[in-house]
Formats: sequence, structure tokens, C-alpha cells
Amino acid sequence: MKKRSRIWHLFAIPVAMFGFGYLMVPIYDVFCDLTGLNGKTGSLSQAQAEHIEVDEDRLVRVEFISSLNRNAQWEFSPDMVSMMVQPGRSYAASYTAVNQKEEAVVGQAIPSVAPAKAASYFNKTECFCFVQQEFAPSESRQLNLVFVVDPDLPDDISTVTLSYTLFDVNSTVIQKPFSRQDDV
Repeated sequence: MKKRSRIWHLFAIPVAMFGFGYLMVPIYDVFCDLTGLNGKTGSLSQAQAEHIEVDEDRLVRVEFISSLNRNAQWEFSPDMVSMMVQPGRSYAASYTAVNQKEEAVVGQAIPSVAPAKAASYFNKTECFCFVQQEFAPSESRQLNLVFVVDPDLPDDISTVTLSYTLFDVNSTVIQKPFSRQDDV
């Protein structure tokens, strides 16, 4: 009987590990949707945003911050630190990025929203973070964003902070797996 139990455990444990590994991506997506991590904000098309009813009796402060990944050779900052917005109305904001290298680079901005429960109410209709940005040597560029704060934003949230981290895609090191050819 003990032998059967051990065989069952030896079979069940790898199956459970595989199942857990397989489910990690959907679990992570749900976690990001709930917490606002990894830039998981609400999404609307510009046409959908035009049909939202504006809450003219409420103002929400939207703050803009920026950061750079380690060893990045950029200047990157919001063009305005904050603005007061009416939920339901479209607003435009921008960031400025400067490639400080004497070579072309490709940048990717990754957004995050705080507090986490506000993420699904912050809708970007246009964003420089949707695509990678190619910069010529020493190029400076204004990066644009259009957003709408959903009128259903909980009343206890009066400030939403939008943060972007700009990564130099060129300097991202991806290590290739070891192969027998590397040994030769």
C-alpha cells in the first residue's frame, strides 16, 4: 500500500507543478488587472471615450512621474507634474525623452497607476507606451498621451498617479541558452 501511495505522489507532484506553471500567466494577468501593476489600465477607443458622460461636479488630481531603468542614458520627464481633471473628459499630457547616446536607440515605456484600485478606471486612448520609440543619436522627442478617468472612479480616490519607466530596448541583454556549439 505504501508503494502505491509513493507512486501516486511521484506522479501527482509533477502534474501539479506543470499545472501551476501553466496557470501562472493567466493568474498574473488577473493580479495585474486587480492591482494596476505592469501598466494594466482600462482601455477605450477614442470613439468610446467620446460617449462617456462627464462628471462636472468632481475634480480628480492626476500626477505624472517618470523613472529610468538602471544604466539608461536618457533624460525622461513629464512636461507637467499634475493636472486637475473631470472624470469622463479626455485630456492630453506629454513626456519629453532625450537620447543622450551618440547612437540610435529604441525605447519602451512601461506604465503603472497608483493607487492600484484606480488602474481600471484610468483609460488611455492614445499613448506613446503602446509602441516602441526609435530615437536617432541625441534626439529629443515629445511623447504624447490621451486619457480619460472613468466617472465610476470610487469617491475615496482623489488623486491618481501615472508613472512611466523608460527602458532602452537595445541594452536589454537576453542570455541565450547554453548549447554544445558554445563549447567548441
